[in-house]
Amino acid sequence: MDVLELIDKLDDLVHNARAVPLTEQVRIDRESIYGLLDQMRSTIPEEVKQARWIVKERQEMLAEAKREAERLVAEARDKAAQEASEQEIVKKAEREAGQILEEARQREREVRLGAEDYADEVLGTLENNLAKFIEAVQRGRERLQGKSEVIRPLEDQQPQPDLEPSGPDDDSVAEPVP
Repeated sequence: MDVLELIDKLDDLVHNARAVPLTEQVRIDRESIYGLLDQMRSTIPEEVKQARWIVKERQEMLAEAKREAERLVAEARDKAAQEASEQEIVKKAEREAGQILEEARQREREVRLGAEDYADEVLGTLENNLAKFIEAVQRGRERLQGKSEVIRPLEDQQPQPDLEPSGPDDDSVAEPVP
């Protein structure tokens, strides 16, 4: 699953949470939150692995282009040495070797620039996804913190009765003890 989809699920979970009566707090199932966080933790490393793979592929492409350029240069030098019997032939071979070398260098530059552009695009997408993930987490935390701060001033104004949990599964809402 994509990180952005997980962020949308987290946002939906907070927006659709049940309100706690007479407060601005909401009730969110812990297991749902932990489940989404676990999915996010597993998805982000996968995207990082993908970005590393792209960088590795780029390096391999550059190495292959360099090997090809060296092979072409060596081939041109060999050819030039074989035809070196006359000075004009030697000059012609050197010109061809220079052209082949320049073409190989140009091809290597094009491959390298293309690979760098692609890697930059993927890393930019990853950066945007991570920024959105961080924003969603911060919004969620701010909502949770903001709602708990609204409750605290009300609690400070009223005397505190003895509180007892209202049910076996409900440890977040307490009722006064009679």
